[in-house]
Amino acid sequence: MRTPFIAGNWKMYKTVAETVKYVKEFRALVKDVDGVEIVVAPPFTAVRAAAEAARNSNVGIAAQDLHWEREGAFTGEVSGAMIREAGAEYVIVGHSERRTLFGESDASVNRKIAAACAAGLCPIVCIGETFDQRERQETFDVLDRQIKQGLDGLTSDRMAQLVVAYEPVWAIGTGRNATPEQAAEAHAHIRRRLRQWFGPDAAELCHVIYGGSVKPDNITSLMSQPEVDGALVGGASLDVRSFLEIVTKGRDARLR
Repeated sequence: MRTPFIAGNWKMYKTVAETVKYVKEFRALVKDVDGVEIVVAPPFTAVRAAAEAARNSNVGIAAQDLHWEREGAFTGEVSGAMIREAGAEYVIVGHSERRTLFGESDASVNRKIAAACAAGLCPIVCIGETFDQRERQETFDVLDRQIKQGLDGLTSDRMAQLVVAYEPVWAIGTGRNATPEQAAEAHAHIRRRLRQWFGPDAAELCHVIYGGSVKPDNITSLMSQPEVDGALVGGASLDVRSFLEIVTKGRDARLR
């Protein structure tokens, strides 16, 4: 059985001081929580401070994005090597906000995944459809395209180590979330495609998690679905107690 994987994406929230306070408080609360992988993704400015505050704990640190080049004249960008040096172990790639607000494509996502792997980071790769695409019954076609083009060139061994986050764009920050049945259907489809294109071993080992207005009151029903391995949590991860509740409830639901 895959270990449940719960990650908190803080987006553009929390200063360095606020990050350190949070991580120190949170690590104390989860120090005896086993059977689940826990990750938080602070802003770039706080990655190093978060990693230092989380040192020798069961809390991993992620960055929220990266550039595909190791270095160069790319004002405002941060490379995988820089992120790794700052102490992160994971990086979010292709979040719907990056795709819709900043024009990221499946091709750029593919390049970023390769860069993350080369830097020794585990990519958390986001895929998902818009509301209009779901209304037109294009969800599976969109997922197929994002998987095929975004993960193009990855070996089965590399695929097995990734985290894929299904994030319906219409549920990001809207307060709406996919029903457990909708999440189960999408996750089952993703797993079938991973099995078809990367082999049964990679599909079995790869985490497929859900993101989209995850909260303490819906995490249990979502993670009770057999193919939902965890969650990528947005706003509800900004509060220590809320995120703790999501981690423990999600872990318990998956391990039943």
